[in-house]
Amino acid sequence: MFEHAAVRGSIVHLDKTWQAVLERREYPPLLRNLLGELMAAAALLAASLKFSGSIILQMQGDGAVKLLVVECMSDLTMRAMAHWEGEIAGESLAELVGAGRFVITIDPRDGGKTYQGIVAISGQSVADALEDYMSRSEQLETRLWLGADGNQAAGMLLQKMPYRRDADIDPDAWQRAVHFASTLTRKELLGLPAPQIIHRLYHEEDIRLFEPQTVNFYCPCSRERVAGMLRLLGHDEVQSLLREHDAIEVDCEFCNKRYVFDKVDAEQAFASEVTTPAPKSLH
Repeated sequence: MFEHAAVRGSIVHLDKTWQAVLERREYPPLLRNLLGELMAAAALLAASLKFSGSIILQMQGDGAVKLLVVECMSDLTMRAMAHWEGEIAGESLAELVGAGRFVITIDPRDGGKTYQGIVAISGQSVADALEDYMSRSEQLETRLWLGADGNQAAGMLLQKMPYRRDADIDPDAWQRAVHFASTLTRKELLGLPAPQIIHRLYHEEDIRLFEPQTVNFYCPCSRERVAGMLRLLGHDEVQSLLREHDAIEVDCEFCNKRYVFDKVDAEQAFASEVTTPAPKSLH
């Protein structure tokens, strides 16, 4: 936080979390970097959630990159995946994803109302697209700097907050903050620890730092969840699939784990739905 000014910032470095995604699926380098930037952006946004839940960033386009999805929970556990077709060529977001839509979903887990915003994908980078979305929907001036390679994904966010009447507001703080952040190179963003980045940019500012939070890879898929999905399909549909194949195989696209259900497994999945009546009591 900038003391005496309505400016806040966040910096994220993903190393083990990013490597956990890359270990589960091999992506072309250009797509890999794009997905890493979206992961860094999701972590930056999720860190400001005031409730238990998740934020999901999803890009769908008509280019070679068909789909990018990142889910980050309020406890900063996250997962990510992407789909593509053919050769990945081009440098900008527009060249890779093409025309499409950018969907941001905020899903509270405490019974609150799910919010979803949908805008056209705009700009030449993930940062451009998110800045455009934030200016339209949140009406908060937001700037992002994102980067990723085969080792790490990183990002920095600056946000101009509503003025507080009880604060000694520095009217030029936002312009200074953005100006100095714009001198940060991709190499510095990926390679320097957060305290060094802050010192490098804002050593003349009055900055309040908070304790760092840990980010981890986590995929909540499970055999029980897949069994629930089969029950939603219905017993007849599942039996029809099993007549065509010896077993039903379901792959999680986030963690690449495979779940196999044969005829016995499927029957057990539906049997778990049946409630056993309570035994009668004798008096």
